[in-house]
Amino acid sequence: MRIIIIEDEKPSARRLQRMLQALDMKVETLLHSVEESVEWFKANEHPDLIFLDIQLSDGLSFEIFDAVDVQSAIIFTTAYDEYALQAFKLNSIDYLLKPIDDDDLETAVSKFKMRLPQKQNVTLDFNDIKKLLINPIEREYKKRFSVKVGQHLKLINIDDIECFYSENKGTYLFTNEGRNYLLDMSLDQLEQELEPQAFFRINRKFFVNIQAIKDMISYTNSRLQIKLKTYGEQDVIVARERVKDFKSWLE
Repeated sequence: MRIIIIEDEKPSARRLQRMLQALDMKVETLLHSVEESVEWFKANEHPDLIFLDIQLSDGLSFEIFDAVDVQSAIIFTTAYDEYALQAFKLNSIDYLLKPIDDDDLETAVSKFKMRLPQKQNVTLDFNDIKKLLINPIEREYKKRFSVKVGQHLKLINIDDIECFYSENKGTYLFTNEGRNYLLDMSLDQLEQELEPQAFFRINRKFFVNIQAIKDMISYTNSRLQIKLKTYGEQDVIVARERVKDFKSWLE
């Protein structure tokens, strides 16, 4: 099986390569831009499977398909949520949200292997997808959360929440008054309920509110440490593979 990775962040590409090697899947090559990818496809036999980041250093990866008729299965690696991905007009496609989880990767690979006998053919309307990424699907996000306090229910407005985090298999919200409350949902479920312009998932365990950020400090291994206005129970660190997307989100 021939596999390539197209990802502009070289540390993220190498990390994904190591994760695939752990699944006994050898990656043939790593590509890092639209231009480099187009040249590679023109000169080489197309692989069985492509792991493809949406946003590359020189444009959206969909531009590759404008120049080359790619005949490969694709698994997208992306920070865009599932609602943006609804616009993809692709056959037999899967996607992984960054930062990539080992179990999610194994599941996606298993799904691909089950489809191996089927010939893959990429067909999409690039303009429709580009419009959607610039103007995401309009939908209603949660404005408040109900939490249990003893025998009572308390409503907390979304603007009063500094962050959400997971700890000891529980999911909590933390308010700007310095209180935390247990929620009856996982962070993955929560991701579909939060306004993406207001909240960002900086790592597997934290969402932060942009209005709650007090300071940002360079941290080890090309990461960022976030200081929130009130929360201080543990270090809040932007995962290395999320730093680029986090900086784009800030702007």
